[in-house]
Order: sequence, then C-alpha cells, then structure tokens
Amino acid sequence: FPARGRHHAVVVTGLCSRPPLLPPQRLSLPAVLRDKFWGAMTEVKRKVFGQMPREEGGGVVEKFVLKSDSVKVEILSLGCIIAALETKGRDGEFSDVVLGFDTLQGYMGKHPYFGAVVGRVANRIAKGRFTVDGKEYQLFLNNGPNSLHGGAKGFDKVLWSPEVLPNGVCFYRLSPDGEEGYPGDLKVWVTYMLSGGELAINYRAQTSKTTPINLTNHAYFNLAGQGSQDIYDHEISIEADSYLPVDDTNIPTGEVTAVQGTGFDLRQPVVLGKHLQKFCLDGFDHNFCLQQVQARRLAGSPSSPTPCSSQARSTTTPHGSSSAPLKETAC
Repeated sequence: FPARGRHHAVVVTGLCSRPPLLPPQRLSLPAVLRDKFWGAMTEVKRKVFGQMPREEGGGVVEKFVLKSDSVKVEILSLGCIIAALETKGRDGEFSDVVLGFDTLQGYMGKHPYFGAVVGRVANRIAKGRFTVDGKEYQLFLNNGPNSLHGGAKGFDKVLWSPEVLPNGVCFYRLSPDGEEGYPGDLKVWVTYMLSGGELAINYRAQTSKTTPINLTNHAYFNLAGQGSQDIYDHEISIEADSYLPVDDTNIPTGEVTAVQGTGFDLRQPVVLGKHLQKFCLDGFDHNFCLQQVQARRLAGSPSSPTPCSSQARSTTTPHGSSSAPLKETAC
C-alpha cells in the first residue's frame, strides 16, 4: 500500500518533561465567548475511517477533519495519526504536505510511524533497560539492541478515546502498569487545535509511579506537496547551538557537541541536499539542543522553492529536533 508522496521527508521529533497538569476539560460556552477564547471558529467533522481487525482487538477507527480558511487536517483515533495536512501555498492552491495512507489497511501494515503519536518514549532506549527508584526495568527490543518508540505495540498502534472540542479534538488513553515493560498507570491526553493557519499539539500525562515519558508526533513532511519526489531542494534551519552525537545504533554517546563548524550547524538556512552532500551526511537522526526557555520560541523553519508551502515550527519544550508547521507543548 504505497503512501501518498514518497519516503523522502522530514520527521518531527522532540522531547518533553514537565510536571503533569489536570486533563483538559470540556468547554460549553456561548458563541460570543467561545469565539473570544478559541479564536476564529474551526469546522470539526467526525466520520468513520474503518474497522480494526479482530486480531487487533476490533473497534472502530474514526477520522476527525479540522478545517479553517487556510488549513485542513485529518486525524485518526488510531495512534492520534495525522493522516493528511492540506495547506494553502503561495499560489493559493491547497496541497497535502504529509505522508500517509488513504485507507486503514495501509496503517495496518508495517510503516515508519507515519503521522502518529509515539510513546511512552519517543526515540531509542539503549538495550531497552532503565532504572527507576533502584529497580531495573527491561523493555521489548524492537530496533536492533534497543527499544524504539514505545516497543512492540506503542501508542501509535492503539485506539484512543476522542472528545470533540470547539476548535479541535482531544484524545485520551490509559497505558496500564507494565505495558511494554514500563512502570505505572499512565493517563495521557493529546489535544490537536487548529486556529487559522496554526495547528497546535498539546501533550499531558499523569502517572501512578515514576516513569520515563517522552511524547511527540512522528509526521513526515514534504512541503512541495503530494506527488513530489524528494525534499533535497527544501531550505531548512534549526535554532540549535549544539547537538548530541550518536553511536552506530543511534544512541547518544553522552557528549553535547557545539554545531559550530560542523554539518549540524543549521542556524542559518541551508538547502538540504547540497548541505548533506557538502558534509557527506546521509541525513539527520540526532537531537538538536535548543535554548532552555519557558516562552514560546521559533525552533526551526523549513521551506520549499515550489509555490506550495513555507512553514515554521515553534515549541515550548526545551530540546528536540525541528521541522514542522505546528506548535507543540508538553505538560
């Protein structure tokens, strides 16, 4: 089941670690107040996308379509997946700028986490082992000698419970104690909000035991739009002064290295293909370290020379790598 577009894309990764807050609450406001607090109204539609196979527990997968004047995004209750993200380009035309499948069957096969929320822990845990409060935990190894994106059945492969909001949708699930080897009952809320041209994602979690958690969305972007061959002509920048070198299994070595004078210096915009060729790099699968500030700030900016799209990503999380037309916050 080929995906829309091709595999040449930018993957969004990031880190979050903050004390948990209360889950988002349903708001029932008069229209005049609702517009004041939520901004220009976004159209939200809910429809059936498909039925999970019996061996996967059954259940109906729903699709939620959020639409503003300049953006339309389709999000699934399976894995909180962003299945499509259509933006209005400089030519005034809409184009889908993320990779995904048109049917549920595509997501049932093996794919590189297209558009999904991954967890409990995004990225790799070396040898699938960690120690909390003096106790060692062993996770399932699904990426060579390491555990990746939550294990064999992470957050991307399960159904979430949705709640429609005035300008978006909130997904909830309970990850039980011991799931994929992680400690504690973990309650998780992921909220997508669309306001004008901005898609915001908020992550919240509460746990009954100390546990590692690192949530992000794993969308792949090609700003030239569906059907474009690759992203080597994209111009990118990342506001990071340092990055984390990795070993041959993509585990950080423990060093924090300045980007100055290296191929990881993306503080000024570069054309991706030419830059990779200049520094003999296959690509980037590294953490870029952003300045630790509480206020929302620009993390990175990718753009395409085609008239389709030019976008920016802002974040309130302290570090992570960047390239996305969205805002991500973690609580």
